Amino acid sequence: MIDARELRNALGHFATGVTVVTTRGPSGEPIGVTVNSFAALSLDPPLVLWSLAKRSWSLPAFEAASHFAIHVLASDQQALSDRFAKAGHDKFAAIEVGQGVANVPLLQSCTAVFQCSVEHRYDGGDHVILVGRVELLHTRSAAPLLFYRGRYATPEYEQPPATGLLKLLLAA
Repeated sequence: MIDARELRNALGHFATGVTVVTTRGPSGEPIGVTVNSFAALSLDPPLVLWSLAKRSWSLPAFEAASHFAIHVLASDQQALSDRFAKAGHDKFAAIEVGQGVANVPLLQSCTAVFQCSVEHRYDGGDHVILVGRVELLHTRSAAPLLFYRGRYATPEYEQPPATGLLKLLLAA
């Protein structure tokens, strides 16, 4: 049997991007959650996926939603990640929010935003796997915010990017 803590620690050796996924709740309220389980699934059709813990306070909203948006955070958006990682407060207070497909809330200044319709939901053990069909996307050039071994990290090129050398700077 695999120990859950040991598995989590081992999985932490895989650097991931940091995203915030947004949707609208049953009463039209904006809902958002920080997620690092985002992945590309298919180019044709354009599908992406992410997962949400079944114990998450926002699960009912995402189970009922027809659309969501995935925001890939930039290296200067750690505070936004922290804001959406906490439950129980108005995460959208005092931040600029746009409106996307199906009135889904859109965050500003992210490196990429994928506006999706829900294609599938699958049981994934203690998570629900959500597959979205990308309907619209937007990108901008910026260094991404990463998560590695339980801490935030940002890439820093030691040489010009053409050399391909990259190192991670871990947040204290």
